[in-house]
Amino acid sequence: MGFIVKHPGMLSLIQDTGRFGSFNIGLTNGGPIDLDAFQWANRLCANELNATAIEISIGGLALIAQLDTTIAVTGANMSLTISGNKKELWRSYHIKAGDVVELGFARQGLRSYLAVAGGFTIEESFGSTATVCREGVGGLAGEQLKVADVLPCVSQIRKTNLVLSESLRPKYSDEVVLHTVPSYQQQHFSSHQQRLFFSSEYTVSKSFDRMGYRLKGQNIKCDIDGVLSEGICHGAVQVPADGQPIVLINDRQTIGGYPKIGAVSSVDTAKLGQLNQGCKVRFEPISMEQAHNYFHLNLSHFRRKKLNVCD
Repeated sequence: MGFIVKHPGMLSLIQDTGRFGSFNIGLTNGGPIDLDAFQWANRLCANELNATAIEISIGGLALIAQLDTTIAVTGANMSLTISGNKKELWRSYHIKAGDVVELGFARQGLRSYLAVAGGFTIEESFGSTATVCREGVGGLAGEQLKVADVLPCVSQIRKTNLVLSESLRPKYSDEVVLHTVPSYQQQHFSSHQQRLFFSSEYTVSKSFDRMGYRLKGQNIKCDIDGVLSEGICHGAVQVPADGQPIVLINDRQTIGGYPKIGAVSSVDTAKLGQLNQGCKVRFEPISMEQAHNYFHLNLSHFRRKKLNVCD
């Protein structure tokens, strides 16, 4: 018992916070692209922050409830209806068996998250439920959701519904600044090339997915064509032979041989992951210490924000 997939949407995936400690066997992290929105969906359902939820990219998901429970949807601006009645995002709702939960297509932002009270009860694969389709692990047989899939969960009606005040919700934009720690390979990029990189505006190309975002704009030249294949961190900015940067995110390969000019903060890769083709990106250099402070300041803001009870 749980939810039956009526329409899977463009790309809907089972996710928890990710798979860690498996790089040595070639498995990447997976997990939600926008961790902040994912964790807010779980907070609204009074779940543990790692509880398994659904990441909906672009939109179009429709589910039929088989039981009574509580749900919440956060993230990109997608229309939400429950049995035909329009509902607001960023709050929780009681759901009854037979209700149909439908999401439209994103008008601002790209990815939304649907959580259920207690989380979806999906069997872990290599210590996580996170779906990585390229590797065929996690979720339901390592694949995106399909028509007639059943998403199991337990019937849990929370005593109260919760809402995040509109003033505290993230504002999704078509232009973002990505705070970037210069790489130890930056010496292979001249000071002129580094200044070009950090002063240029880039556009999201049509080639982007959960592995990474290929950008279009100012060519960046490197004095080497490649490096010995090595581990790749989240947010790494690779510069291939054509000089067009690629920002690697959750489903990136575990090793690679392109030179890297820097690594984007995880706070900002979440913002990048809400961008669609044609959106604008700029890079801003920060030190490792500044990135550390930036991360913990964002975490502190998340913890301090309070939810309100609603009808």
